[in-house]
Amino acid sequence: MRLRALLETDALGLRLLGGEDELDRTVRGVMTTDLRDPSRYLSGGELVLTGLAWRRDADDSEPFVRILAGAGVVGLAAGEAELGAIPDDLIRACAQHRLPLFAVNESVAFATITEHVVRQVSGERAGDLAAVVDRHRRLMTSGPAGGGPEVVLDLLGSDLDLRAWVLSPTGRQIAGAGEPLAPSVGATLAGEHLGATRTGRRGPHRAVVHGTTYSLFPIRHSGRGAAPAARDVRETVLSDWLLAVEADAGDWPAARLDLLQGVTQLIAVERDRRDAARTVRRRLAQEVLELVQTGAAPAEIAARLRVAAPVLLPGLGSAPHWQVIVARVDWTQSAAAGTEVAGGPVAQALLEEILVDPAVTGSESSDRIAVAHAGDEAIALVPLPAVGEGTDGGLHADALLAAVQAPLSAGLADDGRLTLGVSAAVHSAEGLRGALEEARHARRVAAARPGRVCAAGHHELASHVLLLPFVPDDVRRAFTARLLDPLRDYDRRHRAELIPTLEAFLDCDGSWTRCATRLHLHVNTLRYRVGRIEQLTGRDLSRLEDKLDFFLALRMS
Repeated sequence: MRLRALLETDALGLRLLGGEDELDRTVRGVMTTDLRDPSRYLSGGELVLTGLAWRRDADDSEPFVRILAGAGVVGLAAGEAELGAIPDDLIRACAQHRLPLFAVNESVAFATITEHVVRQVSGERAGDLAAVVDRHRRLMTSGPAGGGPEVVLDLLGSDLDLRAWVLSPTGRQIAGAGEPLAPSVGATLAGEHLGATRTGRRGPHRAVVHGTTYSLFPIRHSGRGAAPAARDVRETVLSDWLLAVEADAGDWPAARLDLLQGVTQLIAVERDRRDAARTVRRRLAQEVLELVQTGAAPAEIAARLRVAAPVLLPGLGSAPHWQVIVARVDWTQSAAAGTEVAGGPVAQALLEEILVDPAVTGSESSDRIAVAHAGDEAIALVPLPAVGEGTDGGLHADALLAAVQAPLSAGLADDGRLTLGVSAAVHSAEGLRGALEEARHARRVAAARPGRVCAAGHHELASHVLLLPFVPDDVRRAFTARLLDPLRDYDRRHRAELIPTLEAFLDCDGSWTRCATRLHLHVNTLRYRVGRIEQLTGRDLSRLEDKLDFFLALRMS
């Protein structure tokens, strides 16, 4: 479609402010943004919609418009809701760069314009896919009777012979038509997508898994109902969905790429619906958390839990047990970046995804999870069916991260860390405060471990590991260096493997026979190595105190 056609549609409420001579430009797509530099998301031919949140003063307009013109944008539509009248400096900048400028009446939603452009472009460029998009739009907006994203994926397969799946950032299948994607393949594709996004590469991203080529398209929030545009990719990279298509989009003409981008914009409606549905659960969690943290009476907390239980566990006859999970995402701030990324909202969206059973598909599978955030922490209140007497019910830290560790590590890249702590299950409001503190302690234990994604559970708090995270770094380094550096130096010079021998000896509780068998050594060889360890360190491995010191040094190293 041409820009001129937008002015002929009264329902869009557009007024032309400049660029009348350029109205015959062809619109190939539409994008909503308030980023100061959205170039990495532009491929040329777009109509850009903006609420002007990027503009702080008059000097910001010319750089923004110059970036759009350089990326091949065909027109700019600015909303009047933020500033009222469109600023003169923006009008002048658009005239300077010959970029047509439209004003959008505050009564018109950007989603209306997006939907109109996608529908028109699809209809002009491929009649078959236009039917897919239009039918999908009607189904997605028709309420409970709508078919959701599965319908458009099914039609993509039947009409265009394209197999496609909607995946979460951890690779969990949210929607698909026909045969499900293997969980391991989904996790690999999610990791490829997150890694490519963190490097700033523009989608679609190409990935090959087990000899099959996939193209990965990002699915972002749509319309004015969405959250403000992220200033930093780290704010959304761990919550964005993606569309995985079994094809090599590098061979596609521009028209087909545009059409798939239009499909992702329509699927984003389902994502917005999911986020809106989480509002009630998030509010319930926030209210309970505030009561627990402010020391409210258990009766008041219990009353709030009785309100939450039917929402989170519909049909449950008796009061459930509860479990608290604390997560934190920390970013290494770069001096060049000049921005700080709030960890709380990122951890909240991420924890909501982690708590979904990876074997469960669909966008509504997280409808029994309530997650709040306080500062840089995200805190989940997880209801559990009553556990049997003496059983270890509830969620376990290692199991939570087993299926998602690889893709999340790719999204965290070299500057992010996710740490997570899990409490024991409690059966009353009186236990929630202790469970929250227990989960926070466990998270600090996880933070003391190496790796991008780490978790610890309540069962670890009854051992020495609870103490190790709170040992000052300088004390930790001095202690381990005094005991282990002589052994490491000796190993480097002589390849004697004293450190592995020490670890095995302690693991075998000082048993010479079991340790020699594990290391495939003669007992005399083992005795020689242990003697060398004692000689280099001045310690006696027959003494409990020295064994304990070595054990702690190995754990802290």
